[in-house]
Amino acid sequence: MKKVIITAGASGLGKAMATAFDAAGDTVWVVDIDQAALDNCPSHWLKTKLDVTDEKAVSTLFDELEQTWGALDVLCSNAGIAGPTAKLEEIPLDEWQRCVSVNLEGAFLFSKYATPLMKAQSSGCMLFTSSTAGLYGFPNRAPYAAAKWGIIGFMKTVAMELGSYNIRANTICPGCVEGERIEGVMEREAALKGTTRDAIFEAYAAGTSMRCFVSAEDVANMAVFLASEAARRVSGQVIAVDGHTENPDPKVGDY
Repeated sequence: MKKVIITAGASGLGKAMATAFDAAGDTVWVVDIDQAALDNCPSHWLKTKLDVTDEKAVSTLFDELEQTWGALDVLCSNAGIAGPTAKLEEIPLDEWQRCVSVNLEGAFLFSKYATPLMKAQSSGCMLFTSSTAGLYGFPNRAPYAAAKWGIIGFMKTVAMELGSYNIRANTICPGCVEGERIEGVMEREAALKGTTRDAIFEAYAAGTSMRCFVSAEDVANMAVFLASEAARRVSGQVIAVDGHTENPDPKVGDY
């Protein structure tokens, strides 16, 4: 039975991961900024409300985790925000900074404080949620794409630094995941380009060989596998769960 902490774990991909680890018999601790979402999580999950960019709060959380669990087997660094949908020259600096901070600095802080626990036990697994935007770029989403590329470089460095302690690190790159979040992304892009949500959906789906979006459960299943003994020699890898993106700019750039 593994001890698993998941950031942004009260909804969306994070909640799907928590549910999958829970179903596998693992003990789950979810962190989220949304108290209402945390309140809707199962009562047997451990839950903490915090902003992943607040180092003092993260440090306090890990003090509590060490007192409660005494160990940590899996970190799922999943927190992120979409950031602005706008042309490069129209992006305000504060919106750029907030997007990069939540996506990238949150991953850094949780890794920083998880590392001593994992080193002490000579084992552990860190999983980072990036995006296919971190593989190919994403027109009109520059801060998000930059942060998700950054996650991959950070993960590879973590894997190199910590491998000798039997600590693994990998990145999952979801494609378009069904749900409220991608619906919001498509609506904003449709408004920017003067087209419809359905036209954006068709363009996104057409960019994958399987002509589909993926589910949160698809991504969660990959997380459980990567944290398992079956993947004990998998580290430093970037694994897309996206139905295979064929085209790095799948007709998204111009309507």
